Amino acid sequence: MKKTFSIVVIGAIIFASCQKQGAAPNSQDHGPTQVTGSDDSQTMNSDDDFNSRHRHEHLSFKTNAQLLQARAASAKYLDFNRALRDGYEDIHVVMQNMGFHYMKSKFVDSVFDVRHPELLVYNKDRYGRFHLVAVEYAVPLDASVNAPEGFAGDNDVWDHNDEFGLWLLHAWVWRFNPDGVFNPTNPTVHVQM
Repeated sequence: MKKTFSIVVIGAIIFASCQKQGAAPNSQDHGPTQVTGSDDSQTMNSDDDFNSRHRHEHLSFKTNAQLLQARAASAKYLDFNRALRDGYEDIHVVMQNMGFHYMKSKFVDSVFDVRHPELLVYNKDRYGRFHLVAVEYAVPLDASVNAPEGFAGDNDVWDHNDEFGLWLLHAWVWRFNPDGVFNPTNPTVHVQM
């Protein structure tokens, strides 16, 4: 009986270990495009870290819940290669205090869906590896005269962008933004080519 119990316990530990290893991108050497966890003090690696960093913004419960949904939906794209495989393409927009923009064009429509950001915003570390810093939502200008209904409450900041013909909204769900989670730019993002 003890032997069977020991085998079951060891099997459960091995299974749990394998599950845990498969849950996050492997930080072993995968070349310059593999995203791994960042040791940067502005990176928000957990939902608790996200919540504590944004406590001062006094976001409503519903807004915060939506932001956590955005984090959950985009977590798989911490792996930059996964974003590329899932259809996010480089649109060659690289902006200081924002980052490198990758868009999934089929998501660009008149519907705001917190779980399907039209753009992912990355920044590179000093080794050339991409790290997800924000998600961005896009609605065509011709689909809405006024700023789209986005996150609950009045905290989100939609940008009427004539150059791209889009309403744009950043949500800094992976990198802390001292200017606010919805601010279009983030002073802690320093783009390195």
